[in-house]
Amino acid sequence: MIQDNMKKPNMLCVCPECKNVIDLSRYPTITPGMVIECNHCGMTLLIKGFDGDNVKTEIVDEGK
Repeated sequence: MIQDNMKKPNMLCVCPECKNVIDLSRYPTITPGMVIECNHCGMTLLIKGFDGDNVKTEIVDEGK
């Protein structure tokens, strides 16, 4: 059983900076508080939580 605070199959994460969909396959588990990187613009993002099948993020650091 998958907990509510972990990544579920087909979750969608859109970068708030470049608006591209982030490839979450590089992260087998995603939990709130985890830091990920946008594979398009390099922006560092903090996972804030989940809203249905969408991952809510916040910019932590400017990208490359």
